[in-house]
Amino acid sequence: MKQYVVDAFTDKVFAGNPAAICIMDNWLSDDTMQNIAIENNLSETAFAVKEGKDYRLRWFTPGGEVDLCGHATLATSYIITRFVEPALTEVRFNTLSGVLTVKKENDLLVVDFPSFQLAPIAVTEDMTAALGVKPVEAYMGGDLVCVLENEQQVRQVIANLELIRQMNGLCLHITAQGDTYDCVTRSFAPKCNVAEDPVCGRGHCHVVPLWAQKTKKNELTAYQASRRGGVLYCHYAGERTILSGKAALYSEAEIFI
Repeated sequence: MKQYVVDAFTDKVFAGNPAAICIMDNWLSDDTMQNIAIENNLSETAFAVKEGKDYRLRWFTPGGEVDLCGHATLATSYIITRFVEPALTEVRFNTLSGVLTVKKENDLLVVDFPSFQLAPIAVTEDMTAALGVKPVEAYMGGDLVCVLENEQQVRQVIANLELIRQMNGLCLHITAQGDTYDCVTRSFAPKCNVAEDPVCGRGHCHVVPLWAQKTKKNELTAYQASRRGGVLYCHYAGERTILSGKAALYSEAEIFI
């Protein structure tokens, strides 16, 4: 079976967020897909099968299947429109998060995601202990979001992953208003056996609605301040968050099962 590795939300390899992509004729067992994700040891391995005119898409981390992954969706659409069906300008995916569409617009891939609804929660001592700095605000959606005072704090955090593992929410995102970008964010996912996600589309479905409301802007440019880094062009549309980015092919391989 052919497998691609794509760096998402970047225009060059060794940046953005790598995802392994398998476009298959038929589904493998859940155990086999999970073992492939563990073997790859990337933040995400995506599996897609064409069903009618659409594709069914599933995402596996080394720690298990998840209900939404942004960078792997963008990477999967990149492979489909480059290698599988190059005539397509729009790909529809049926997923655990409903129907997701990806459109090609020049050199960008534009992904339509559901927005997470955030509820403010109290800042706790555990949050401060996990981050080494006290958040100014905290919110809960599908994940925990902690707002820090400035970009420098976001970049300097050394996260305590064991404390984060004990908190509510699948992931923890720390974010602040940026100096150059509208917002900067970092994402930690120890429950998925991912220490820090290099560029997290799921995270931006949390932080883009937050910063859109704070800045009164629906068009935002976001930066993921991980070691690899990545840029996301974002549009907040209420119940939907539109994320645009580029992708770069890192490798093609054959998996022998």
